[in-house]
Amino acid sequence: MDKDCAETLIVIVGKSDDGYKSLIQLLMEEEYKGITIKSIKKLEAYLSWEECMAVLIDIDTVPVENRKVRELTVQYSHTPFLCMSDKNYHPKLKETICYHVYACINKSIDPDELFYLLRSIRDDSQ
Repeated sequence: MDKDCAETLIVIVGKSDDGYKSLIQLLMEEEYKGITIKSIKKLEAYLSWEECMAVLIDIDTVPVENRKVRELTVQYSHTPFLCMSDKNYHPKLKETICYHVYACINKSIDPDELFYLLRSIRDDSQ
């Protein structure tokens, strides 16, 4: 993938079959690109040979552990990791959300919040 494409690519990790179509459409309206990957293992394989602007993990549908997220954020330190969830509190992921994730957003995604975060990520990387 070329560098320009990677600079606008958001990788969505989640198991919902159609649940991310509207999110990808929303991203496209602001000239971002979105792809979906269904597991952390497949995300690792993808990140080992491709770059992206950010990773957005649906922590309601993809099982993740603090240790795995920490490993990913260390190994791919140039890639910000975000989480999305319907729940307000994830006690088992407290360490991850506090120390290793750029942001955690509600699944009823507020476009203003999402694009503010993406602009911040873009500005931080320049």
